[in-house]
Amino acid sequence: MTDSVTDAAASGSSPSKRMPTWVVVAIAVVFGLFYAYAVWNALGFLIAQASGPLGLNGYGWFVLLLAVVFPLAAFGIAFALSWRRTAWQFALVLFTGLCLVAVFWLNVVAYAAVYGASLLG
Repeated sequence: MTDSVTDAAASGSSPSKRMPTWVVVAIAVVFGLFYAYAVWNALGFLIAQASGPLGLNGYGWFVLLLAVVFPLAAFGIAFALSWRRTAWQFALVLFTGLCLVAVFWLNVVAYAAVYGASLLG
């Protein structure tokens, strides 16, 4: 027996099979489109607010730029945590990250709706 099979048997798990690269790419592209939509939506909101008659103050720039960067970071972290797992686990982690992005975006929109004056210059 090889060492990897012996180590896997000793740890109580079966040797893991890696997903084919095309499966990783296909799942990542499908979810990546949703993450990209979140980035595009946040960037559009940032541009609309910044080009308004009052512009944005420093806090407004921080909050709305964070809304642009957060989906990119969430996708990167979800991808890094799960790309070596099975296909359904990979998709589930990417979906969980997408849910976090959606909650964060709703918080930004709700804050802008209620306390919008604090974001504007």
